[in-house]
Amino acid sequence: MNADICVIVPTIREYECMRAYFDNARAHGFDLDRLFVLLVTEDFCDTEGMASMLDDEGVSGAVFDGTAREEWYDEHDVSEYSHLVPAASHAQTSFGLLYMWAHSEFDYGVFIDDDTLPHDEWDFFGRHMANLARTDEVESVSSDERWVNVLYQNADEHGLYPRGYPYSAMDETVETGTRELRDVVASQGLWTNVPDLDAVRILMDGDLEGQAQTRTDFEDFDGDFVAEPGQYLTVCSMNLAFEREVVPAFYQLPMDDNEWEVGRFDDIWSGVFLKRAADVLGKDVVTGYPLCEHNKAARPTFDDLNNEVPGLELNEHLWEVVDAVGGDADSYAGVFEAMADALADGDWSEYRNGGFFNYVGEHMRDWLDCLAALDAPRAAAPADD
Repeated sequence: MNADICVIVPTIREYECMRAYFDNARAHGFDLDRLFVLLVTEDFCDTEGMASMLDDEGVSGAVFDGTAREEWYDEHDVSEYSHLVPAASHAQTSFGLLYMWAHSEFDYGVFIDDDTLPHDEWDFFGRHMANLARTDEVESVSSDERWVNVLYQNADEHGLYPRGYPYSAMDETVETGTRELRDVVASQGLWTNVPDLDAVRILMDGDLEGQAQTRTDFEDFDGDFVAEPGQYLTVCSMNLAFEREVVPAFYQLPMDDNEWEVGRFDDIWSGVFLKRAADVLGKDVVTGYPLCEHNKAARPTFDDLNNEVPGLELNEHLWEVVDAVGGDADSYAGVFEAMADALADGDWSEYRNGGFFNYVGEHMRDWLDCLAALDAPRAAAPADD
């Protein structure tokens, strides 16, 4: 069959990890012909080696460094929107979303980080695809703080909160129940080994190498769940599958290369937007399995702290802005436009670095315009005389 899944991998390091994902697919009988692997990288990286790896594995795909991305923008007449994808940033995953949008054959997207590995226990791609098709009953979770800790299942033991979870929502009272799934549009797999924590929490855990002393293992997870409508949760893009329809509301935000030096919230904030849109439209985001093994490389915790501190206050309030708008929209783009307008036009002077909200809102508007441009029919080439 033709490829219907676009696998988006931002990488400047361990692209060879993808061999393990292909081996996992073969071991579980998943059809690799369904995959198109998009490696998003930089000019200074081994692009030839990346392309050779895909050829060796017999998997279709493409490698896009900075130069190739600029050429792609030119070819698709969207060069005016190239600022949407920052250079040398994890938020380059947004280029993968643009590529998906320009190729209508892709019904699904999968984000994989290059410091992860699949677990043999799960058919990685098959489980994600099955999650997106589910209509069965699943555990539902809510809290009195309107935030769900995705690590809640064994939180009494390890005490962890993931990167992006608001500090003001800690010490929440958790309630669980069950309900039938509606239309699942995203499947978020969680992670063993190095937990996805922010730098403050890593420092509190006594680790100066950016990893955390407390690790997660199989016993910390007990199946899939959904956060109830009106509840928010962190969405990490290291192990995530989603349906094409969510792309207008799933922009991975412009981090790192901005005058406020805000970083590390690209997938977190995009997850807040996605959850709001899903709630408005009666959709679900499933979290849990398949797990992946997260092997975050050691690096100074204070480097991450410097990237996160400029946005910490904003992260406490973003969800409140989002939660107040878009309730009457009937499409992902409609909900996203309402959120973009609220951020772009708001007065955020009470917050340190509040101007970044306006900046994000303007980029969100441009995101919708770029998708519309990619949708527009191309002008016919003039006939030869």
